Amino acid sequence: MVRNCIIVTASYWGFTLVDGALRMLVLFHFFRLGYTPFTLAFLFLLYEAAGIAANLAGGYFASRFGIPRMLAIGQSLQIAGLLMLSALDPAWGTVMSVAWVVVAQGIAGVAKDLTKTASKSAIKATSAEGSRQLFRWVAWFTGSKNAMKGIGFFVGGCFLISSAFRIRFG
Repeated sequence: MVRNCIIVTASYWGFTLVDGALRMLVLFHFFRLGYTPFTLAFLFLLYEAAGIAANLAGGYFASRFGIPRMLAIGQSLQIAGLLMLSALDPAWGTVMSVAWVVVAQGIAGVAKDLTKTASKSAIKATSAEGSRQLFRWVAWFTGSKNAMKGIGFFVGGCFLISSAFRIRFG
């Protein structure tokens, strides 16, 4: 049980770290290009909306197709979103760039919540010691997930600094 929880948690940590870094890179890149706060918020609108839909459907899919498959699909979608973002052409206009990033972020939102649902389901499925142990594992998993997201934001910022990214105010 402990081995399975460690594997699932490490997998989700890696995912969350990349997701947090990716969000920082997208946010600051488009901020530097002069996008308004409203447009920046719009970049993540589909990310959040797709996450809601994935949360609603994630439990059903995990029970129908299996937890390991849903975890793999979530991580595969994250890779697809990253590849899509890497194909962003700086020569595109604002509308095309925003649309491209919104779709890529939507894919990342689905990936995040499918992976999260599958990971929490895996912990619940492997908790053989009852609800008390389950509560501890889920609480630890959720807390560590939030810490990893913060570390991901930090890593994204470090990537930006190492690439000589500078924000000019005023």
